[in-house]
Amino acid sequence: MFDRVALVGIGLIGSSLAHVIRREGLAGTIVVSTRSAATLERAAELDLGDVYEGDPAKAVENADLVIVSVPVGASGAVARAIAPALKAGAIVTDVGSTKGSVVSQMAPELPSSVHFIPGHPIAGTERSGPDAGFADLFDGRWCILTPLPDTDPDALARLSGFWEACGSKVDVMDPAHHDMVLAIVSHLPHIIAYNIVGTADDLEAVTKSEVIKYSASGFRDFTRLAASDPTMWRDVCLHNREAILEMLARFSEDLSALQRAIRWGDGDKLFDLFTHTRAVRRSIIEAGQDIDVPDFGRHVVAHPPRDAREPEKSGSS
Repeated sequence: MFDRVALVGIGLIGSSLAHVIRREGLAGTIVVSTRSAATLERAAELDLGDVYEGDPAKAVENADLVIVSVPVGASGAVARAIAPALKAGAIVTDVGSTKGSVVSQMAPELPSSVHFIPGHPIAGTERSGPDAGFADLFDGRWCILTPLPDTDPDALARLSGFWEACGSKVDVMDPAHHDMVLAIVSHLPHIIAYNIVGTADDLEAVTKSEVIKYSASGFRDFTRLAASDPTMWRDVCLHNREAILEMLARFSEDLSALQRAIRWGDGDKLFDLFTHTRAVRRSIIEAGQDIDVPDFGRHVVAHPPRDAREPEKSGSS
């Protein structure tokens, strides 16, 4: 689909892209770039690319597609570094979990001769680094693109086709709307997980060994979220501040209502809430975003083969 693709950043998303681009034959040449010499060396050992560059400006020379996969706080600096080396007509995108901030950081730095189309593949694990990637990461998952008002339709179609070839379903929305949606479906759950695990770690009534030893499925699953990359999530909180604070306020109000129901023994209210939330889980499974397999004992493999997953549902825009 592209003669030359430059991957600036080679963590979980970047390395997974390298794997799927290679598997599907989506690029003639894959260029891998990261500022860490050790990480770049490891990427070469894993054969993630064809060319390896520590300098992002050199990496993007003659690239038809540039994918920036760095913590969102570094987006502006990366855009500034690569801007002079970008060839006219190149598509520049990113994979950051916040879009308003990425647009405000990157758009002023990039030349008008390139097509800047921010993006966000909603796929990931708690693992990070070049060893974490795998080609199936994007299968059946949504990738949201947030084009700017003057985005070229042909460039948008090419980028959408690329993500579809990677296995994703593509949707398009406004950056501000994206940030509000992700604040509730991704950012708030991670913040709550970090907080709950921190609370358990600080408890004086129980020992840390008991917290670890008796971790039930609920706490265990919170620790999975809380094991996510600290740098990435620090930047998410700082760069989607307004939307996250609004969702935290709504969550606090709902938590207070739940607290009152428990205090006053309002069983009907509790039952209604738990019944409704159980239905939400079923909707997620029906939407193909998870599989209906019991995992309280973690007996399923980390990345089940395609035929073990829910059937993929078509639909992109």
